[in-house]
Amino acid sequence: MSNLAAVTFQEDADSGVLSATISGELDLAESDEIRDSLAAAAANTSCRYLLVDVSDVTLIDSYAMGALVSARNSAASVGVTLTLVDPSPPVRKAIEVTGLADVFGLTGPR
Repeated sequence: MSNLAAVTFQEDADSGVLSATISGELDLAESDEIRDSLAAAAANTSCRYLLVDVSDVTLIDSYAMGALVSARNSAASVGVTLTLVDPSPPVRKAIEVTGLADVFGLTGPR
């Protein structure tokens, strides 16, 4: 049985934070949809920060990492800072391998 990735959003306009939660397997099949959802959310909010909780991501491939970088760049282009929050072990490993800790607002491997 597949554990397809899903993203949900919660906005707190008072704090200027839009929170997103991604769960499931994030790979080629779902990456474009997740990227587009994050980019659209960043473009259509008054919030300046998009915090993406990836603690429930059970698998992530290189295409999905690229999609997250693309979403981060799209958010930055509209003045929104996208930061990954609480990376799961597979996400943490992908960040270590790619050297993207600074890009995603993380201080580095734990």
